[in-house]
This record gives sequence, C-alpha cells and structure tokens, in this order.
Amino acid sequence: MVHTVFAAAPATATGVRAALDRQGKKDVPVVILAGDGGTFDIGFQALSGAASRGENILYIVNNNGAYMNTGVQTSTATPYGAITTTNPDGSFKKTWPKDLMGIIAAHNLPYAATCSLAFLEDFREKVEKAKRTEGFRLLMIDGPCPPGHKTDPSQSIQIARMAVEARLFPLFEVERQQYRINYRPAAPIPTAECLQLQGRFKHLFRPENEQMLQDIQEHTDAYWDRLLKLEEISRNPVAAG
Repeated sequence: MVHTVFAAAPATATGVRAALDRQGKKDVPVVILAGDGGTFDIGFQALSGAASRGENILYIVNNNGAYMNTGVQTSTATPYGAITTTNPDGSFKKTWPKDLMGIIAAHNLPYAATCSLAFLEDFREKVEKAKRTEGFRLLMIDGPCPPGHKTDPSQSIQIARMAVEARLFPLFEVERQQYRINYRPAAPIPTAECLQLQGRFKHLFRPENEQMLQDIQEHTDAYWDRLLKLEEISRNPVAAG
C-alpha cells in the first residue's frame, strides 16, 4: 500500500505498475482508491494522463460529492443545490456537477462503470469484470457520507438505493464508448424524495426554491434520456445514425 499525495495517485500507480512489470509481476493488480475531490478536481490531470496512456491500472473512486475528509468543501462532483462549507455566504452550489463518466468514456477506455452499495450483485459483477480486463479501468461508486450529506448512518443504503431508483445515480457501464444500462427502475421515484432525506438539501424545500427542485428533476431526466440514446447508438450505430 502506498499513501501518496492528493493529486498524484495515478502517477504513483503508473510507477508501481512499471516496477512490477519490470520484475515480471504482470499478474499483480494495481488498484487506486480515491475520492471525488482527488479524482474530479486536483487529481484530474494525472487521471487523464494515465487513462490516455492506457496504463494497466484499476481506478476506484468513491464519489460522495465533496471533500468529505477535510471539512465538506465543494468539489466539481458536488450536486447542484447542495450545501457545503465553502459556498459563499453560507449558500449552496449553483452549478451542475462534472460528468466524469462522460469525460472518462471519451478516453476510449476498455472498461468503466458506475456502482452502488445498495446493488451489491451488480457491484460484484463489475469488480470481477474490471479485474479480468487489461488497461486503464475505472469504477465510480456512489458513497453516501453521513456528516456531509447530513443524514443518519443507518440511512446510507436506503439513500444509495433511492439515488438509483430516482435515476440520480444511474447504473451503467462503458466499454470503449459502447454504453450499457445495467438497471432500469420500473417506476422511477421523484428526485425530491431522495433529496428530502438529506440535510444538505433541506433549503430546497422552501417555497422560494421550488423551481430548483424542478430543475434538478429535468436535469436528471435529460441525463437519463442521453444514456438511453448512447445505449441505442451502441447497439445499432447505423440505425441510430
């Protein structure tokens, strides 16, 4: 195990991979465990570089939507409307989170996928698939954080499940730009039902912020529609075109 500097996990892993390969230990996996701050933000350049070079590394990012270890500061993974400790004047985030999966898919990776702690069988299958694949792979996990989300720890799995059922955190995988949705909610729940359980969104339920809840629902629906179209193109590129 190597505990490296915040911004350099992929660069460090690249060196470890090269050293193991030189020793003939090509079958030893190199795995990165990182948060969204070190992935979406200050580690993004190193991430993109390792992905572009096709380093034989498995990158696992626990996306809890802020810099949770250092005081719940905003990251580019922080959801629109969420309160953190670095929003000006005690306000909330007014921009949408970065689409990391879309960006990483554009690197033509052999494999990338989203995972949820509430869907463990899907999670296990994706870990096994990532282990069997060579090259740069990425798994993004939805990781509820009780202090940052302002929830009771006992609610974590429920909130993770509701995020998938509300399509706030869709479960899908990408193999060299070929998209596949892994779970389709039979009856999607409104995004507000999931947000209402989290104290970081409590201000959205004031009358003056009703439009923001509608905006979040529309943004979520639009992202889901985009995934459906990307999956259709992957299945039938000629017809989709």
